[in-house]
Amino acid sequence: MQNGLAYKAALLFGLAPAAMAASGCATNDAPVASTASAIPEPGETLLTIANFENGTVPEFVRTNNSETVVVSGDAAIDGQSMKVTWNNGSDYSTGLTLAPDTPWDWSDYSDFSVVFDVRNPSDKSVEINMTMSDDKGGSYTRLFVIAAGDEMTVYGKMDGHDQYHPPGTAANEFNFQSGLRANPPSWQAEGEYQLINLWGPRQIDYSAVTGIHFGSSGKLSDRSLVIDNIRLRANPPKDPNFLVGILDKFGQNAKMDYPGKVLSDEQLRAEADAERAALRGDPLPGRSKYHGWADGPRFEATGYFYPKKVDGKWWLIDPEGYLYFSSGIDIIRLSNSGTMTGYDFDHSYIEPIDPNSLIQEDDQPLNPAPREAWPTRELVNETRAKMFEWLPDVDDPLGNHYGYRRTAQSGPLKRGETYSFYSANLERRYGETYPRSYMDTWRQVSLDRLVDWGFTSLGNWVEPEFYENKQIPFVAFADINGEFKTVSSGFDFWFPVPDPFDPFFYERAVASAEFVKSQMKGSPWCMGIFYDNEQSFGRAESDQLYFGVVLNALGSDAAESPAKAHFTQMLKDKYATIEALNAAWEKDYDSWESFASGINPDFTTPEQRQDFSDMLYAFGKQYFSTIERATKSVLPNHLYLGARMADWGRPDEIVRAAAEHTDVLSFNIYHDGVVEGRWDILKEVDRPALVGEFMFGASDRGHFHPGIVVAADQRDRGVKYRQYLHTVLDNPYFVGAHYFQYMDSPITGRALDGENYNNGIVDVTDRPYYEQLEGIMQAQREIYSRRYNGREFTADR
Repeated sequence: MQNGLAYKAALLFGLAPAAMAASGCATNDAPVASTASAIPEPGETLLTIANFENGTVPEFVRTNNSETVVVSGDAAIDGQSMKVTWNNGSDYSTGLTLAPDTPWDWSDYSDFSVVFDVRNPSDKSVEINMTMSDDKGGSYTRLFVIAAGDEMTVYGKMDGHDQYHPPGTAANEFNFQSGLRANPPSWQAEGEYQLINLWGPRQIDYSAVTGIHFGSSGKLSDRSLVIDNIRLRANPPKDPNFLVGILDKFGQNAKMDYPGKVLSDEQLRAEADAERAALRGDPLPGRSKYHGWADGPRFEATGYFYPKKVDGKWWLIDPEGYLYFSSGIDIIRLSNSGTMTGYDFDHSYIEPIDPNSLIQEDDQPLNPAPREAWPTRELVNETRAKMFEWLPDVDDPLGNHYGYRRTAQSGPLKRGETYSFYSANLERRYGETYPRSYMDTWRQVSLDRLVDWGFTSLGNWVEPEFYENKQIPFVAFADINGEFKTVSSGFDFWFPVPDPFDPFFYERAVASAEFVKSQMKGSPWCMGIFYDNEQSFGRAESDQLYFGVVLNALGSDAAESPAKAHFTQMLKDKYATIEALNAAWEKDYDSWESFASGINPDFTTPEQRQDFSDMLYAFGKQYFSTIERATKSVLPNHLYLGARMADWGRPDEIVRAAAEHTDVLSFNIYHDGVVEGRWDILKEVDRPALVGEFMFGASDRGHFHPGIVVAADQRDRGVKYRQYLHTVLDNPYFVGAHYFQYMDSPITGRALDGENYNNGIVDVTDRPYYEQLEGIMQAQREIYSRRYNGREFTADR
C-alpha cells in the first residue's frame, strides 16, 4: 500500500512526472503518461489511467447495474477516490468499465502491469473479476478478493516475466507454461495482491485496448469498494527462483508459513490419533437411517430413493419414506490427487489407452508406470521437476505413491509421471499394518467425518469401495466412452459432444450402466447415477456458440454425421422442398443432396433460428432419452441424475429435453448461490434439480490459485458455504447440493489440467479446515427445518 500512497502524495504536491505536471490532471478524462526516463525504473508509473483528485469520475467510466461516486476524507484511500457499488442485490450481472472513446495504445510499453489501490469498506469480503479487452475481440479475465475492512494494492501483469500465452496451445488454454492455473508471484511485495488468472490469452493487443471491466455476477447482495490510482507500472525484476522449491515433502507451500502447518511425521500422526478418538460416525439427531428427516412427515417407502413434490417443493424420499435432501462432497478418491513431476518413461512400456474403456483416464487410480520402465525414466520438463523440494526414489518407503497419466487436457505435458502427496500423507498419517491398510483407515475416517459433520450423502466421483458402505447414501457415476461419432460445439471445453444419433452411443450407454450395476450391486444406499459431466451443449454469449452443436453438425456430411442426417430429415419433413427451405432461410441451396453433403448455415432469418432451436432440442432429447433407456433397462430402481450441466452450458432447449428424460436435473453452479431469477427454466419444466458442484477457495493456506469462487480466508469459506446452501434450500426445485471437493487440488496442479485450487474441506495432509467447518456444520444442522419451514437466516440476502 505504501507505493500507492506515495504516488498519490506525489500527485497532490506536484511531484509527478513532467507530462503529468504539464497536463495538470485537470480534466481527469485522459490517461497521462510518464516521460521521466527513456528506460523506466522498476516500479515506476508509466501511465495514469484514472485518479479522482478533481472530484469527478472520468467520462470514460461506464456503469452497468452499478453506481459510482467520488468520496473524500476517511472514506477515501487518500485525498479523493471513487466508490463503486455493484447492485447485485437486484441484478445478476453488474459491472464498471473504463472504456475510452478511442482505444488506448500501450504498444510502446513492455514488462509492465496494470495496478490500482482498493479498499473494502463493507463487513463482507468482496470478489471482483477484472477483464482487459481489445478491439479485435480478445479478452483476458482475472480476479481478486479483498477481506472486509482491508486495503491493498492490486496488480496484474500485462507483459514480461511469466505473462505470455504458452506456445503451441489452444486459445482457451487456462494454464501458464508452468502447467499451473495460477503461478506464485514472480516478485515479492508486502501489501500487494497479484490478480488470479481465470481465462483468456495472457496477452491482448496492447495497441488497441478498448476497456478494463470490473465485473461482479452471481452474488447475493450489493458489493462496494473504493478504488483509486488506476495506472500502468513497470515491473520489478523477476525472481529467477519463483517456481523453484515451491512444494515441501508434505505437498505444502514450502515458501509460506501459516498456523498449524505440518512440520513432521510425528505431528501428522498425533493429530490423526486425536481426530480419530473424537469421531463417532452417528447420524445427527432427528435423522433417519438414510439421513432423511425422521422428525418430518413420512411417505410411501419403496426401498429406494424417489422424487416427490410436497407442498409446492420438490424433495427426494429416502428408502424408508422420509423427506430427504442430498448434501454431499465430491472427489473422495485418489484419482485426481496426482501432480505432474516433469519425468516420463519410454512409452513402449506404457499400455495405450483403450478408446472403449469404461473408465476415463482422469477417473483411473494412480496407475504407476511398470517397474521395468524405471530404467528409462528421463527428465522432460525441468521447470516442473524443480518445483519439488523432495520426490522419493521408487524403492523408497513412500515410492509407492507415484502414478502415470497417459493424457492431459492442458498444460505443457500431455502425459507423464505423477506423484500423489495426498496419498503419501495418508500412509504417513495412518500407518500401514497390512498392505495399504492406510486406505481402509482413510475410508472409515472419511465416512465418520461426513456423518459427524452433518452431510447426508457422498457426492460424485468417490472410490467404488464406498459403494459398499451402509453409513451414508452415495451417488454413482459413469463415463460413456467409445468410438461413436461426436459433434463439436465450437467450444469443446472438455471434449466434443457425443452424437446421440449414432446407434453405437446407445450400446456404450448400456455398457456403462452395466458397469455401474456391477459396482453398486443394487444397493438401496445409492440415490442414482450421473452420466458424463459438463458437456459443451452450447454457450449463451452468441448464437454461434449457443447453437454450435447444430451449426457444426449442419456443416458436416450426412454420410459421416448421424446428427446431420437426422437434422436434414427434420427439415425435409417440415419444408418438403429445398425451395421452401431456401425461402424460409433466404438461402440458395441447390438440392437436398447438396444440403446433406455440407453447408454454410449462417443465420439470416427468424425462421432459421427457430429451426435451429428445434434441432438443438431434438439433439438433447436424443442424448438424454438414449441414456434414460439404457439406464432403466439395467437399473430400473435407481434415479437417472442427469449430465451435470455447467451453468455456462445449459441452453433452454437442452434443459427442456433433459427434464423429459431424467429423474433429477443436475447443474454445476459456481456462484455465491442459486441466484433468484436465473433459474426460471425450472418453473417451466417443473422438475427436481441438484447442484453437482460448487466451491469456495482462499489463499491463506499457501495456494497460488484459490479457485473459481473466492473467499477471504478459511472462515470466510465456511460463511459463504452456509449462505450458498441456504439459497439451494430456499429454492423449491433443488433437492441437493454437492460441494467440490473433499481434498484440495495439488498446489502444483492436478495432472489432468493444472487446477491448483484451495477447494478442499481437508488439505493435502488430510487435515480438516476447522475454521471452514464451523459454517459448514451449522448449515448441515439447518437443512430440514429450513427446507420444510422456510427461511430462518437473512444475512447477505
